[in-house]
Amino acid sequence: IAMVGFHIAAVAAFFYIDLGAIITAVVLYFVAGMLGIGMSYHRLLTHRSYKTPLWMEYFLTLCATLALEGGPIFWVATHRVHHQKSDRDGDPHTPREGSFWAHMGWIIMGQGLHQETALLARYTPDLSKDKFHVALTKWHWVPQVVVGLVLLAFGGIPYVLWGIGARTVFGLHTTWAVNSATHLWGSRRFATKDDSTNNWWVALLTFGEGWHNNHHAH
Repeated sequence: IAMVGFHIAAVAAFFYIDLGAIITAVVLYFVAGMLGIGMSYHRLLTHRSYKTPLWMEYFLTLCATLALEGGPIFWVATHRVHHQKSDRDGDPHTPREGSFWAHMGWIIMGQGLHQETALLARYTPDLSKDKFHVALTKWHWVPQVVVGLVLLAFGGIPYVLWGIGARTVFGLHTTWAVNSATHLWGSRRFATKDDSTNNWWVALLTFGEGWHNNHHAH
């Protein structure tokens, strides 16, 4: 129901063309997608590719919740399972079970684990010891609501439709394209055991995440 509602809001945004609202949506897309999903959920929390002060880690994680892709423990656990079982039994979103399943079917029809921090803890022992990440996994939707209320107060309905509806839906589909498109189309620089590819147009939309074969190889 929530997913349908967001898609309706995204379509409705085109009936309220407002330059300020569109610019706000673009800025929030960078905040949620680049700072949030790319830098926080993926590179920092999942793979620990770099280190930051704890306050910065928390700030970037809050940015990631604005993408509406679940809390940190859910996202990190899902992605770690994906790497462990990529394109094999147990992969949460392999196109071998259908391209629609890989893109968004696993979210709509799959097992909902967004608040099951105890169940996911086996994949996230580091995050599950942190009270901030545990709480944010349960209440991951709160920052999105707060931002929505701020946009409503500042610019009214057009800012909400663009800054929350259209921006969130576009971000969801570009992230899902990493799960689907980069395991279906593209070039393979490395002979990995999965179907991961490098896809230039997905990379452009996701701040580099489309170089998926490189990522799986290393």
